[in-house]
Amino acid sequence: MLVIRMQRTGRKGHAMFRVVVQDSRRTPSSGKVVAALGSYDPHTKATTLDKEKAALFMGNGAQPSARVIRLLQSEGVKLPEWVKAAPAKESATRNPEKRRSTTPAAPVEEVPVEEAVVEEVAVEATETAEAPETTETEA
Repeated sequence: MLVIRMQRTGRKGHAMFRVVVQDSRRTPSSGKVVAALGSYDPHTKATTLDKEKAALFMGNGAQPSARVIRLLQSEGVKLPEWVKAAPAKESATRNPEKRRSTTPAAPVEEVPVEEAVVEEVAVEATETAEAPETTETEA
């Protein structure tokens, strides 16, 4: 049976994919492909596909993978009735109470102006009292 799948290429940390038609018993990295249909760059979201070839292979029974189904749909390829796209997953945030964006802001304590001035004066007074007095002795 033939499958339409993605074959990883590119360097480490910068994946690029080829869309290939391959025997289902082979691994994508084996290199033995029946036909290359195009490429996909996930970093720029650039897709190049031969839509006629893809439709031809699917018309002859090639099974597309879930990711390839999404690519083909985004490119506007008409899929046969027997191709079933996986339903969209419902995304839910785990532990939303731990996120910084959902926690309430910490209340800012407002200090009255008179108390702030008194505290500053008290701090200055203790600093001057602690400082040793220096006197010059005459020789």
